[in-house]
Amino acid sequence: MAVLRSMTWSTMDEAERQALCARGLEAIFDATLKAAIGRIIDDVRANGDEAVCRALYDFDHVELEPPQLRATADEIAEAEVSADVDTAIDDAITHLRAFNTQVMARAADWSFESEPGLSVGEKITPISSAGLFVPSGKASYPSVAYQLGVPATIAGVPELALVVPPVPGGGARIDPAVLVVCRKLGIDQVFRVNGPAGVAALGFGTASIPKVRKIVGPGSPAVACAQVEMQRYGVATMMILGPTESLVIADDSADPRYLAADLLNEAEHGTDSVVVLVTPSTKLREAVDRELDQQLAELPAQRAEAARAALGVNGGCVIVSNLGEAAEVANRWAPEHLQVAVDRPSEAELVDRLVNAGEILIGQNTLFSAGNFVIGCPASLPTGGFAHVSSGITADAFLKRTAVARADARALQRMTPTIVAMSAHEGFPAHANAALIRRR
Repeated sequence: MAVLRSMTWSTMDEAERQALCARGLEAIFDATLKAAIGRIIDDVRANGDEAVCRALYDFDHVELEPPQLRATADEIAEAEVSADVDTAIDDAITHLRAFNTQVMARAADWSFESEPGLSVGEKITPISSAGLFVPSGKASYPSVAYQLGVPATIAGVPELALVVPPVPGGGARIDPAVLVVCRKLGIDQVFRVNGPAGVAALGFGTASIPKVRKIVGPGSPAVACAQVEMQRYGVATMMILGPTESLVIADDSADPRYLAADLLNEAEHGTDSVVVLVTPSTKLREAVDRELDQQLAELPAQRAEAARAALGVNGGCVIVSNLGEAAEVANRWAPEHLQVAVDRPSEAELVDRLVNAGEILIGQNTLFSAGNFVIGCPASLPTGGFAHVSSGITADAFLKRTAVARADARALQRMTPTIVAMSAHEGFPAHANAALIRRR
């Protein structure tokens, strides 16, 4: 039985194309889920720490009192991981710092004289506070902790709080690797909470958990839904970071063994993940399918089940007429992760056509896992098609831009007719008078 669900773009009707591109959003905006998350949010808003502890007990089966929500200084200081994991964390942080330092260099204050006597520009400053959500449901994700924490610290956010569910089955224990990341980055406000309740706590503030202005971090549909709902209370969030997805564009030059491995990279996350191969070659699809069958047999049962869902009912293989059509499919799908595995003569033109993706990884040596863990480009990326309108989390996500202008009397005199004309048209005489009074 084929692993990849097979589709042909030219024969798919509009409803089928929309269904392929609408992955995951119905779960995040499901009315029943929205109502359930709304009850958690209302409880946290009304009852603070008590509600956070209640959610932790109800959903994570961990019983704590409010003073136990925050990880102690000793917990963070004494957290240990193996030497190879410690080295890997340092390697990742080094690459992320390098990337985000370049982001900051391109986000400097600027100004220019747009006409004689009028200068305009922007002042770039960090947001005052941010909450980082690190998931810990299907697995633990210290990589998310550094993917969020490094950009926030490089941006200079003065107050950071990180929330993370306890390790499943580990009582109230936080993954020590997450604590090691926090120690290396100087993040000392770390809280063990249930996901949606933690998002609400960061948005409202409780006796134990500080209120923040922006919340970022990937998660389950429940966590994504909570972030969307908290926007109603004036909290900024990123749209939308969860369940993971990837798309690979490949031609006959690609190695099917590597392709299968790269497709499984994101497919193993969960049964709600979506993975798509786009290729003009039915021969390649068949070869990849054989490789997938073999490599799936080597995965643990839970990961294999997730991968079969991601590559089967959720995703699959889309056969296209040519690479131009492949770019059309990819741009419409707007993947979180996009890998290009085509022959070198076609590579530059194809990449130039690709405009809607959280990241573009070029060539079969640029692995999704390398992007996830160490390259330094953002790995917390928009999902569900939001790559059409938003970007991954870099230092820029923690900055704000304030416009700055200065006009002298000469520039104001030149602008006054425009001010007066627009004030009259829109019916605001005081607007006009503010300019005209300076002529009297």
